[in-house]
Amino acid sequence: MDTDLTGKLLVAMPGIGDPRFENAVVFVCAHSSDGSMGLMINKISEEIEPGDIFDQLDIAVSATMRPLPVHFGGPVEIGRGFVLHSSDYTSENGSMDVCEGYSMTASREILRDLAMGEGPAARLLCLGYAGWGPGQLEDEISANGWLTCEADAQIVFDLSADKKWEAALRSIGVTPALLSSEAGRA
Repeated sequence: MDTDLTGKLLVAMPGIGDPRFENAVVFVCAHSSDGSMGLMINKISEEIEPGDIFDQLDIAVSATMRPLPVHFGGPVEIGRGFVLHSSDYTSENGSMDVCEGYSMTASREILRDLAMGEGPAARLLCLGYAGWGPGQLEDEISANGWLTCEADAQIVFDLSADKKWEAALRSIGVTPALLSSEAGRA
């Protein structure tokens, strides 16, 4: 493994070959020789509302709760929830510092705080995650499946989901309309 991709964004190339990842932007939460784990940050669930999750976990929602769409974080363990958030919040029960400015928490505690209108200033609620075995992500990048770029908080937290893919590409000087799914050899 040459480069640590933890805290970077993966931007799916056209023709990635897996419809679940078409136009996906994935925030990489962990990357090592053991494999990689990330959360898709630009796919909003059409089937699940936040209220469904809070009801299932018997968490009361206050009128002060800020809007919180449910993202499809990836195809692995789709029943498991993760909150990618700004590092101004820490839970004793499972916050992981990802990199400067970003943390991830997978606990009921953060969901209770969010339901009360508290918790981190910036946050994304994701169900499921994207995972890769040892060397798999590197192989997909080499095969022209993904581009990588820095994780900009505005792209991650502020833009609407449908604008993140194009914004991530533009952040590295790539014009989406000019992309090809064919890998080249010089």
